[in-house]
Amino acid sequence: LYFFSGSYETFGNECSLSTEEVIKVIGFKINKLIASICENNEVSQFSDKVELPLNFPGLYKVVADKTPYVSVEEIARKVSIGPTRFGHPCFYSAEDIKLPNFTIKHDDRITFNSVEEIHGRMAVNCVVVRNNQSHSFTLPLSQEGEFYECEDDQIYTLKEIAEWKIPKCRNRIVKLSNTLHVLGSSSPLPENFDGCLLLMPVYEVQAVMKFRKDIVHILSDLDVEVKDVTDCYDISSFLQPLSLEDIFERTSKEFPMVAEIMEGPSGSQKPYNLLSTGKEIVIYKKYQATRVLASEMRSDPSKRHYLIPMSYKGKFKRRPREFPTAYDLEIARSEKECLHVVATKAFTSPHKELFSVSVGDQFLVQQCQTSEVLCEGRKKLIDVLACEQILSDSYKKVLLPMYMEGGFVEVIHDKKQYYLSEICKEFHLPFNVKVSVRDLSIEKDVLAAAPALQFEEEITDSYLLISSASSPLESWEIPVYRLNMLVHLLNKDVQTVVPPVTRTTVEEASEEEYYMLRRYENLSLHPPPRPPKNPT
Repeated sequence: LYFFSGSYETFGNECSLSTEEVIKVIGFKINKLIASICENNEVSQFSDKVELPLNFPGLYKVVADKTPYVSVEEIARKVSIGPTRFGHPCFYSAEDIKLPNFTIKHDDRITFNSVEEIHGRMAVNCVVVRNNQSHSFTLPLSQEGEFYECEDDQIYTLKEIAEWKIPKCRNRIVKLSNTLHVLGSSSPLPENFDGCLLLMPVYEVQAVMKFRKDIVHILSDLDVEVKDVTDCYDISSFLQPLSLEDIFERTSKEFPMVAEIMEGPSGSQKPYNLLSTGKEIVIYKKYQATRVLASEMRSDPSKRHYLIPMSYKGKFKRRPREFPTAYDLEIARSEKECLHVVATKAFTSPHKELFSVSVGDQFLVQQCQTSEVLCEGRKKLIDVLACEQILSDSYKKVLLPMYMEGGFVEVIHDKKQYYLSEICKEFHLPFNVKVSVRDLSIEKDVLAAAPALQFEEEITDSYLLISSASSPLESWEIPVYRLNMLVHLLNKDVQTVVPPVTRTTVEEASEEEYYMLRRYENLSLHPPPRPPKNPT
């Protein structure tokens, strides 16, 4: 773009755009959202417009847009379609679409996975699941029809909605979810609000200038005249900003590489405080790494969440687990050791064949089996949990109904100290622990201060291994999809191809990041069966 005149101020930094200044536009991004309260998907006439930053707290459900798209090309142009889990929008066609080898029915849910050139024409790779069978096909951008958004039962942060779920040239209606209601007294929304909002995006233009190494952000309402000079200007003279996702999509053969940071992340802990604008880094490789998602065990809402790498060198001691039902005892038991529990809640059995529990009763959990009980004058087989009740000088075999809603606390006999990798190998998660020996390689081990931790599940995520280019004494793992950062590659040789020693970093996850991690990790898992109900 060629500027005739003007100047503007953004983020408190004055940036002057002189006459005949040439800039390269690299993208458009939603800067903030203007929200209005909706009633029956209509903006309330009494609703004031409020400005919401992208980090505004809360989780939201997307309301399907009732305005149809008239072609696949319009969908590809206006809707974000990409390789991440957010970039797979779903639509249905108002009419059947006949393809050479497949017919899309009007009620089929069509998932748009990617856009690519196939045999010289642009097309979208799609999937339809019908009768538990997946059908893959392509739709050309020229395919016309009447396409509507499918209902989306997922929950998103406002930032995720802004980046992936607001089509170009359209607004978006969202509903606040009660799953994570964190609106405070300073919220611009009404107290106890749980309705729908109409979100109108305010965009900013992201650009690079010839003699600046950072990203310039220009609000879309800037009053300045410009001219498109793309066809008559050598754009190769501009820097090419790359996100961490762009770097991760490069082939493994292209690593290691040297890059200069154009926009660094926020954060005071290492390595984020080292990734400042203008600093040169070496990116050694890309890979998938495992983290254990852990939460502090406390009842107040200020409990913290962590992502712990397997390289963590501290040790842990076991802490008692709590089980609300007999069914949970069955899930937790293992062949490695006998599960010993104490009852914290009384239970009176409606069947004489099954045991009634008193507070303080102790049991060794054995196995799940079936038992015959008398129910309304008829014999019936139900699932039960076989246990041994611990008496003062003997053991008594008893049967607990699997549907029993009681309360049990584990009795720990194991005094051994475990490394994280040993716990993941030997026990089922979730698992309760406390740090007994802190990791001395970490400057400040935040886990050691926690009264107790629950290891909830293992998470696999994408990482880049980096170090400082000027003093490569240690390397760090940085998450690709949880770190906002822009770099540009330098034509420099890497001095040392072998990365220096990798430092352990325990990441702290916000409440919303924690919820997102658990939500997406569980998408591929089948939920456990519900506990059986009382046959009466």
